[in-house]
Order: sequence, then C-alpha cells, then structure tokens
Amino acid sequence: MLGYNPAMKIERTSAGKAGRGFAHVETWVFDLDNTLYPHSVDVWRQVNELIRNYIANYLKVSPDEATRIQKDYYLRYGTSMRGMMAEHAMPHEDYLEAVHKIDHSLIEPNPALGEAIGKLPGRKLILTNGTRKHADAIVARLGLHGHFEDTFDIIAAELEPKPAAQTYDKFLRVHGVKPERSAMFEDLARNLEVPHALGMTTTLIIPRPDFTPPSERTRLDWEDAGRDAPFVDHVTDDLAGFIETIAKR
Repeated sequence: MLGYNPAMKIERTSAGKAGRGFAHVETWVFDLDNTLYPHSVDVWRQVNELIRNYIANYLKVSPDEATRIQKDYYLRYGTSMRGMMAEHAMPHEDYLEAVHKIDHSLIEPNPALGEAIGKLPGRKLILTNGTRKHADAIVARLGLHGHFEDTFDIIAAELEPKPAAQTYDKFLRVHGVKPERSAMFEDLARNLEVPHALGMTTTLIIPRPDFTPPSERTRLDWEDAGRDAPFVDHVTDDLAGFIETIAKR
C-alpha cells in the first residue's frame, strides 16, 4: 500500500519510467464513485448491499448466493447489471432505480477538490457506469456544481459499461473529445487500459492507507490490483492534492 505523504502525488509505472504528462491536456475525464469522493466514504458499501438484495429477490436465492453471482458478473461483465441482463434477461429500469437509493448525506462537501478542479484548463466531464441521477446527487453533495460540462452515464453508453471499448468510443464521439489531448481519473485500473491505448494520460485513484481494514472492506482483490500496470501513468491517494500539483505546472 502506498504510504500517505502529501508531497507524494505522482508515482511511476512498473517500467520505471515517468508516465505521460498533463501539459497537453485540454479535456479532463473523471470517473464518479470512489474517485470524486474517497474510498473510505461508505457509499459504495450501500450500493453493494442494494445490488445483492436485488439479485437475491430477483433470482430467489440466498444472500450468500446473490453475493457470489454479483461479484462474478461484476468481474466478467463490467457491472452486475450487465451480467443479470445477459444471463437472466433482467430489465434494467427497476434495477438502476433500486440500487441507487442510498444515503448521499454521507458525502461531505469538498471545497478543496472544487478549487483544484477549477484550476484545470479546459473541459471537465464525468464518465460513469452509474446513472446521471446518481452522479448529480454526488456532485451536489461535493459542491462541485458548475465544474463539469456533462455526465456520460450507463444509459448514454447504451447499458454497456466500462471497460468495454465501445463505451469509450461512444463517449469520445458524443462529446467530441480528442483522446490524445485528454486525461482520465479512475479508481479501477482495468478501466484505464482502453483510454491509455487511445492516447489518454491515465491516473489511478487508490485508497488512503488509513482506509477501512481488509476484514471490513467490500472491495475485491482485483479492484485493488493494477497500480503497476503499464497503462497506468500516475497513482495517487489524494485527488485534490494531485490536481493541485498538475495545476501549478
């Protein structure tokens, strides 16, 4: 685990070379959950529980079996929803509404993040596997209104989640984004492989070292993997501080 050091904002790739820089970037693309707010905020645990409960009720299985199915589909399909649609012909509308009925009040305003993002030159966009409604609620709680031009959500992606290549292609096309002049911030390394291949500068957001102990965590091993992957240019556990270092250059 990366030791927390406010001065340590930029890591190096597994190849030992400095990752791509940011001087050329004119479009900044942000994931939503566990990226714009810290991993330590209990929002994603709520979503996990709601997904498990929905699957258990829909398939008439035990909570333990629902959890197994949930994690399996998440890994194989990008989202549990996509797996349920593919394997069980589940309609998506009720599912999306049910799994985002969470307590957003756990998310506190983050003026430091807003100030940092405001210093970045160019456009800012959100690219999420969640819904626009969920994204709007998160952005409102963080106090980031006015910083983002638009949100590209799972509906805009025609229900095909990251890391599917066609999702990034559609996002870039819809918003007229030039990948070679863009940067992406994301908490799952596998979701950065395609953007990097397209030419984007990539930054992986990892949990702080004081994050919830492993015995109480909902994150899976593969979700924490990949920080040394060649398609990860930079790694940070402090998004606001990291962006400040970019803005000062």
